Amino acid sequence: MDIQGIPISAGIAIGKAFLYRGVPIESSCAGNGSTADPETEKNRLEQAVIEAERQLSELIGRIPAEDGKQEADILNTQKYLLRDPEITGAAAEAVEKRYITAEQAVTEAVKESAAVFAEMDDDPYLKERSGDIEDIGRRLLSILSGSCTSCTLSDLPPDSIVIAETLGPSDTVQLDRAHTAAIVTEHGGSTSHAAILARTMELPAVSGIQGMCTLVSPGDTVIVDGCTGQVFIKPEPAIIEEYTQRIAAYEERKCELKKSVHAPCRTKAGKEILLAANIGSPDDIDRALENGAEGVGLFRTEFLYLDRPAPPDEEEQYRIYRTAAEKLGERPLVVRTLDIGGDKEIPYLHLPREDNPFLGTRAIRLCFAHPELFKIQLRALLRAAVYGNIKIMFPMVSSADDILTAKRFIAECARELDSEKQEYNAKVETGIMIEIPAAAIIADELAPLCSFFSIGTNDLTQYTLAVDRTNESLSALYNPFHPAVLALIRKTIEAAHKAGIPCAMCGEFAGNPKAVPQLLKYGLDEFSVSVSVLPETRRLIMDTAAE
Repeated sequence: MDIQGIPISAGIAIGKAFLYRGVPIESSCAGNGSTADPETEKNRLEQAVIEAERQLSELIGRIPAEDGKQEADILNTQKYLLRDPEITGAAAEAVEKRYITAEQAVTEAVKESAAVFAEMDDDPYLKERSGDIEDIGRRLLSILSGSCTSCTLSDLPPDSIVIAETLGPSDTVQLDRAHTAAIVTEHGGSTSHAAILARTMELPAVSGIQGMCTLVSPGDTVIVDGCTGQVFIKPEPAIIEEYTQRIAAYEERKCELKKSVHAPCRTKAGKEILLAANIGSPDDIDRALENGAEGVGLFRTEFLYLDRPAPPDEEEQYRIYRTAAEKLGERPLVVRTLDIGGDKEIPYLHLPREDNPFLGTRAIRLCFAHPELFKIQLRALLRAAVYGNIKIMFPMVSSADDILTAKRFIAECARELDSEKQEYNAKVETGIMIEIPAAAIIADELAPLCSFFSIGTNDLTQYTLAVDRTNESLSALYNPFHPAVLALIRKTIEAAHKAGIPCAMCGEFAGNPKAVPQLLKYGLDEFSVSVSVLPETRRLIMDTAAE
């Protein structure tokens, strides 16, 4: 049986199916609905939280120090969320006021909080945070019920293809790395933490296969192609032989790519291309440089604002940006200003609910509506720019007025820093993300106001085609190769060159092997891609004859 899923971590594996089922976040876990003693249930809940914290600390201690920073960060985030007022805080309140069991209170709080993040369709990373919350819920329910449902993941048979409806971060961390060959899940996109950790562990992974757990039996031979998203259940001998050869070729390709990660990034015709990385924190920079990054084309600063009781202050942001700039030296560090919006439940911002938040007050619009929040970030960036080649990029720009307003904020921050006699870089370059069709259409008007463009193809594609890029049922319609999307990309690049500024691309399309030759033909100057695909993208650029 050949099934098509969504590729979320590259690689190919052949192995035996291992079905995993965690504790479901369902009402059946909640008890029988009888009246419970509030003090007893609050105490049970508190003891469960303490035990969950202990378990997470133990898991963090197991993570290899040399390459597990990202995994440790994910689990540390979960430890923080265990004390989140919207989760365990809400559960404790429900126990006290409604006389329900701790299990029922946890179930309700987790489902409600996870649902909020699951609806954040405009931001795949935040949408996938629902998995973190459900992971916490499963852990608490497991402790409350006295069961242990995930220990089997740490002791797998050799060459196991782990198949599950979903895998939480702590599930993935517990995977027996020596015996896990690949992962297949029914749910979870490329930005889920399970996907991130699979890529960190270099495990092939495929998601989005509805009913996978019912299609396969334990011990069935399974082939997983994390490059194409294909999964074969009980394949014929000829298919096994074919994929055995593909595995050998894939591994040989990886070894070959490593030899050229620091080779000059230029096309066969001699055009120099800047190859940069997309990152979420300074910790990602070391691995990016090891994989040949010549800078950072997208630093997603919204991650600094999540999972905390208050926004990061100027000093904290300054230290983070300075650290990143110093690590890169003269290499460019393109920092995207805060890109969150009314659909994202960040309690301390007190954002109003919107009927259509994906077209509402988000990104640069939110920054204009909250000038103090915006200015703190800009001041930190201007100060940190003394220590490296920082460039400031504004997201979701749709007009020249947006750019001029943002520049007025920068000028105001510079005047304040002058009056305070603080050191800062007054010559920081500023640019914009082209991710709204309107911006691409008037790119000729916007380019003279910018030092650079960077095309965000994820949003540009979904806004152009009116297709939710995170909706699995519409995945066939989400097509960045659509002629309308390609026309907007080409128009943007041409407008940038006409104005004498470089044009980059930081969307997922920049790392698509089929797209690279086309983008080079259009004249794209810079590619900013995920760290894991840097070597492959470099080789594709070097093998292309574009001038």
